Amino acid sequence: MINFNPNLPSLSPPLGDALRHKIDFQTPSPNGSTQPASDFSDTIRAVGDYISKVDQNQQASEMSIADLVSGKNEDIVSVVAEFAKADMSFKLLVGVRNKLIEAYRQTMNMPL
Repeated sequence: MINFNPNLPSLSPPLGDALRHKIDFQTPSPNGSTQPASDFSDTIRAVGDYISKVDQNQQASEMSIADLVSGKNEDIVSVVAEFAKADMSFKLLVGVRNKLIEAYRQTMNMPL
């Protein structure tokens, strides 16, 4: 299980902000009925966008490590910060993936 400390500043754009309004499954309408708030494909598209951001963070982390090893960069603090940013965004992505798989399994086990 992934534990996040809410007191730490955000290291990467959180996926929750990108999906917060897309995962709200029911939106009350003025007449009192509920309607789906968004399309599932929009949610998947937002996850796809976040995957590309995670990939960019991983590549930036690898480049900063390579620069440190080659001697181009001597600031180890920035390298550790890049690595932590990439690590945190990847852990968040894995957590979202696990939640989506769990939701899929629950949906498939629903009786018709």
